Amino acid sequence: MSSLRYSIRCLKAFATSTKKQWPSIASAAHSKGSAPKRAFATTIPRQQDDPALMDALGLMESDNEGVLTTYARPMPVSPSYFSRLPEFNDRFVRVQELSRKYARLPTLQLSEVERVAWRTKENYRLATGEHVKARDYAACIALAKRLNQIHPDLIPEEVQEGIQPFKRAINIYLNRPKPIPIDNFGRSHGVGKRKSSVARAWLVEGTGEVLINGKPMNEAFGRIHDRESALWGLKSTDRLDKYNVWALAYGVDSLISLEIRTWVFTVLKSDLGTFDILRAGPMTQLAAKIAENSMLIPEEVRKKAA
Repeated sequence: MSSLRYSIRCLKAFATSTKKQWPSIASAAHSKGSAPKRAFATTIPRQQDDPALMDALGLMESDNEGVLTTYARPMPVSPSYFSRLPEFNDRFVRVQELSRKYARLPTLQLSEVERVAWRTKENYRLATGEHVKARDYAACIALAKRLNQIHPDLIPEEVQEGIQPFKRAINIYLNRPKPIPIDNFGRSHGVGKRKSSVARAWLVEGTGEVLINGKPMNEAFGRIHDRESALWGLKSTDRLDKYNVWALAYGVDSLISLEIRTWVFTVLKSDLGTFDILRAGPMTQLAAKIAENSMLIPEEVRKKAA
């Protein structure tokens, strides 16, 4: 029944004369003190009215006297509502409108503009969940960079809001290295950490002597690649023979633990887990664990020790 009423209401818009179409409804609305609403028609009216149709409309008006309802197609707020990339398209259109609107504002040179960490195509895809094409994103970023060159004193607030979605949350170019203090002995101290491993190094002016855990470089690192990597900073700045380095390394990382586990299994015939090597504990506890699992010790002795 509801579909039939809706069909009759749609056909009602085909009437050629509004006087014949809405006389009773308009009078009923005026009698109740409210203005009648406007009827919307999106098709060309017919040349002749069907008497049967007009009778049906009259019955419907008598049933719903005083109620006037109009039907119009709802328009989506976003122009990209039916697109598969609504968020990016809306932002792209917004950037294009801003670039046309403020194209005459004075801009700065690239060397004078504060550096901004822009989102890459991959980062933007992860943030929005939309598979943006590389060509479209490159064109959008080019317009955003052009808007970012507007003089800081004249850049409108809506421009800043328009290009903000294409900036990273943290601007890496604003990071400043922490100055390393020098103690009374002329030494600078640095600390490096990785998982459970800690390395401390002291640098002082000297003749190029390097000691790691009290051992020379050749004894501490057997591979040439490791030696070059440890001293690459001094070598690249041509300061290799002008500073002395003392370093202390504590702990074991995952790669070293794998090497220790392989050596223990090959030499001592003990199947030891990497977690047993990485977890904090005295060396006596690690030695007892190795002896407990070693195949070189008879099973009777291992049971008694356990």
